[in-house]
Amino acid sequence: MKIGISLGQLNPSLWAEATREADRLGYESVWMPEHLVIPVAMTGSPHEGAEHPPIPSNVPVFDVFSYLGFLAGQTEQIHFGTQVYNIGLRHPFVVARAVTTLDVVSGGRVEFGIGASWLEAEWEAVGLDFSTRGRRVDETIEVCQRLWSEEVVEHHGEFFDFGPVMFEPKPTHAPWPSLHIGGDGPAAMRRAATVGDGWIPMNHSLEEIPAEARRIAQLRQDAGKTDPLEITLGGGAELDDLRHRADQGVGRALVKPWRSSKDALEGMRRFADEVLPVISEYPVTHPTP
Repeated sequence: MKIGISLGQLNPSLWAEATREADRLGYESVWMPEHLVIPVAMTGSPHEGAEHPPIPSNVPVFDVFSYLGFLAGQTEQIHFGTQVYNIGLRHPFVVARAVTTLDVVSGGRVEFGIGASWLEAEWEAVGLDFSTRGRRVDETIEVCQRLWSEEVVEHHGEFFDFGPVMFEPKPTHAPWPSLHIGGDGPAAMRRAATVGDGWIPMNHSLEEIPAEARRIAQLRQDAGKTDPLEITLGGGAELDDLRHRADQGVGRALVKPWRSSKDALEGMRRFADEVLPVISEYPVTHPTP
């Protein structure tokens, strides 16, 4: 089982130090939250049943690829994930270039988590139609994957239209960096199955994961994909809880072995001493159709 840290659970002043320590201690990855802009007036939530946004309008937000590139230069082995990147708010040229740059400078340590977005006011602020976000996300993924893998790319679609272009360098991983799809709806399930390498559930309970993962695995098989789906999920940091998640098909657990940011480094060290060596060797039950 892979073990990661969600930087969004920490005070940003500790992100760099915590990432260096996580790299030294043997954690597999750190994951960074992402938004382009936070409107003052906003409604909705990514969490089912919640009526209010889970973040305040003045929450500190950083450019995810600039920051992760900064962290990559201070580390050697740890991977860097986006949790999750609002891919539909950007042109695919911008997305593909940013991901490739981080992939190259980090030596291939990118876990590209994306989502279709829940914050309608953010789309309105950017001047894009929130109701078309699903189709826009699909087209953006298609263009990015072609840029990452084809020598010459020409595209004439609903949202993007351009003649032949070349895109170099290519990512270090062929055909492209690992793509993790965030979300719980049918469209997210389809993307995880057909174009993704992993799934990041947001509103599924742990007990619901196996059945959904089997459905995705069947869709992957129908699409001719043979590699297993990697599921990333947050939760507790106790060994028994982590083993249970692995038994349910979760291949990467994002843990928070601390109560407050001031205790984070010590908590990470304690977890690395007591739990990480055991759970890292624990087998994951990968979903099958």
